[in-house]
Order: sequence, then structure tokens, then C-alpha cells
Amino acid sequence: MATPPSTPNAHRTGRSAARLAAVQALYQMDVAQTDLDEVVEEFVEHRFGQEVEGDVYHRAEGAHFDDVVRGVVREQRDIDVKINEVLAKGWVLARIDATLRATLRAGTYELQRCKDVPAKVVINEYMDVARAFFDDGEEPSVVNGVLDRLARRVRDQELGGTRV
Repeated sequence: MATPPSTPNAHRTGRSAARLAAVQALYQMDVAQTDLDEVVEEFVEHRFGQEVEGDVYHRAEGAHFDDVVRGVVREQRDIDVKINEVLAKGWVLARIDATLRATLRAGTYELQRCKDVPAKVVINEYMDVARAFFDDGEEPSVVNGVLDRLARRVRDQELGGTRV
């Protein structure tokens, strides 16, 4: 997993920082098999607003971070099915890079459960998260395509109908 930029970003909001941290936490749980409560506590108590090993962690909206991480874990089976349904032919979520997988899961959770956030905002925010980890790759485009297809399924009224 590429390390996110370590220089502070003045325009990063508490929710944006929460999304970035949620993807990092989900990645850590996936790869290192870290316990849910342990990883949430680590981020909230020791990372938010701190510098850790040269990386600056912005002050994140803790409630949103907690909701996304716990929500993805709670609904992961359903989330994975939905993502697999819209992946390009020949792609399977289990074989995708762990960081990209965490990004897609978090974005899918928000599209399904955080109706107070417009779908286009969710998609753009997770594209930014992907850009933080993948400098020159196609991953932000993958995030855009997958989350857009999912948004058209779960928020069809907001986006003007299903176009999968």
C-alpha cells in the first residue's frame, strides 16, 4: 500500500480525513488481521491529529470514521456481493489490491447508508482517497466507475435512473 501524502492539506475536512483513515483501517484489518475494536481505538486515540512515522494524520471526524469502519465490517458480505456485480467482466473483488478493495467497500457503504451525503460527493471523495494511495495508476478511474454504477443502483432517484 502506498503511503498517503505526509504534508498537511489545508482543505481536507474532518469527513475527508475520516474517509482516508477508514480506508487505512480497513486495509490494516484485511492485511494484518487486526481486531476491529483495536484498530478503531488505535486511530482515534493515537493517529487523528498526530504525526506517526513521518505521516501527518489530519483531525478526522471520529463519528464518521467509526460508522464507516464498523458499517463495512458489519455489512461486508452484502457490500462485496454488490461490488462484484458491477466490476468489469473478469474482475473479482477478492483478487483486487487490498487498498483498492478497502476503498470500494467504504465507498459502497457510504452510498448505501449515508444518504445525507450526495452520491457525487461520495464518489469524488473516494476517488481522492484512491489518488492519495495510487499516484499514477488507473485505480481512481476504477473507483469512479464502480461507485458510479453502484450509485445508479442504490440511489437511482438521485442520479436519474439505472444506467449499468
